[in-house]
Amino acid sequence: MIQTGLIQRAHNDLVTDVTYDFYGLRLATCSLDQRIKVWQVDESNGNWNVEDDWKAHDATVSKISWAHPEFGTILASASFDRTVKIWEQTSFASTADSQPNGAGTGSPQATSGGSSRWVERAVLVDARGTVRAVEFAPHHFGLKLATVSSDNHVRIYECLEQSSLATWQLSEEVDVSTLPSVSLSSSYSVAFATPTQTSATLEGASATLVAQALQQSQNPATQGRPGMGNREADGGWCISWCKDRYWGEIIAAGCGISGAIKIIQLSSSRRPTTLLTLDPSPSPAGLPAEAGTSLASDGDTPIPFAITSVAWAPTCGRSYHLIATGGRDGHVRIWRVKPAEEEPDVEGEGGDSKWSANVVADFDHHKSAVGRVEWNITGTVLSSAGNDGRVRLWKATIGNVWRPAGSIGVEQSEDTQDADVNMGENAIAE
Repeated sequence: MIQTGLIQRAHNDLVTDVTYDFYGLRLATCSLDQRIKVWQVDESNGNWNVEDDWKAHDATVSKISWAHPEFGTILASASFDRTVKIWEQTSFASTADSQPNGAGTGSPQATSGGSSRWVERAVLVDARGTVRAVEFAPHHFGLKLATVSSDNHVRIYECLEQSSLATWQLSEEVDVSTLPSVSLSSSYSVAFATPTQTSATLEGASATLVAQALQQSQNPATQGRPGMGNREADGGWCISWCKDRYWGEIIAAGCGISGAIKIIQLSSSRRPTTLLTLDPSPSPAGLPAEAGTSLASDGDTPIPFAITSVAWAPTCGRSYHLIATGGRDGHVRIWRVKPAEEEPDVEGEGGDSKWSANVVADFDHHKSAVGRVEWNITGTVLSSAGNDGRVRLWKATIGNVWRPAGSIGVEQSEDTQDADVNMGENAIAE
C-alpha cells in the first residue's frame, strides 16, 4: 500500500523542486516565490514541520541539492537569476563571524524559532543563462557539483576550502550542444535552433537579469506546437551523476530541445568526451515506432521533444546501468546502458569496445509533460511526476518487465485504478 502525507500551502507559488536529504528525515523545497524551505519529519505522527525558511535568490529557484552528510549540512540552489548558491546550516552563535563578504544583506533568516539558520557561503556566477539544474557529485569524488544552464553549458565545480566552503574552482565547462555526439543510429542526427542567448553579465541589477530571462522565454517559436522552436520555455536542461565510482566521473546531461541525453566522461587528463547518446528518435531496434518517437504530420520526420529530467539509478551490483528520462512529450523512458568491456580510461579513441544502450520501458501514462523522474535507493523503483498532477511509480516484475506500481494524486477523489493497467507493448522485456 502507498502511504502518503500532504503538506498544505508549502509555498506561496508553484513548487519547482523537492529533495530529501541523505537520511530521508529532512526535506528541502524551492519555489517560484524565490524561497527555500527545509522541513523536518515528526516520526511519531509522520507530519512535516518547517525547520527553516528564507529568501534565497532574486528570481525563481529552479533546483536544489543536498551534499553528502560527511561534508556537513550543505545545500546548493540554482536559480533563474543565473547564479548557484552554496548554503550551510550553522547555529546562531557561530554565524556572526562566519558571514562571507556581502552576504549580510541577503542572509537567510530562520522562521521556525529553532536554533539553526542557513548561511550563504558562496555564489557561483559563471552561467550565461538561467541555471536549470544543480547536483552534488557522489561523495567518493569529493565535494563537487555539476550545474547546467540555458546557455547549454555543463559546469563542474570543486570546493577548494571545505572548512569554509568559500572557494570553488570551475574545473570543467562543457558546451553540450557542440560536444561530439555518439548516436544510437549513425544515419540520424538532430540540428535544431537553441534558445537565443543574451550577452549580459551579472554586474547589472538583479531585476535586469530577470527581465532578460523573461524576454528569452517570450521569443516567438519557429514551430507552432509544444516541444519545438527556439524559445527557452520549450527546452529542457537536466543532469545526473553516475553513482558507480568504478567507471570514474561520468555525467548524463540533456540541453535544449534535441530530445537526447549525452553520457559524458570527465577526466583530469583530457577534455570531456561523449561515451554515448541516448536518443529515442528514431526508435531503437525492437521498440514500436509509436512508443519511441512522435512523428511529424508528413509521417516520416521524427519530432524531438525536450528532456526535462534524467536520473541515473544506483547500480547495486548490476552489470549494467539504468537511466530514466522524462520529457515534454509525456513519456517516461528507462534505458539499459551497458558500459564498454575495456577500461574507460584507455588512451586513444579508436577502441572497438563502445558503450551501448536500449530502451527497456516506455510509458506515456502522464499524457502531459513529465517534470521529474527519480529512483529509490536501490534502483528498483522509479517515480515520475507530471503535469497531470500525479506521481506515478514503476517497478520491474519477474523477467525484468517494467509495469506501473501505483500512482498518487493531490485530489483525493481521483481514480487510482491505473496501478493495475496492462501495459501491453509499452513494457519491453530486456
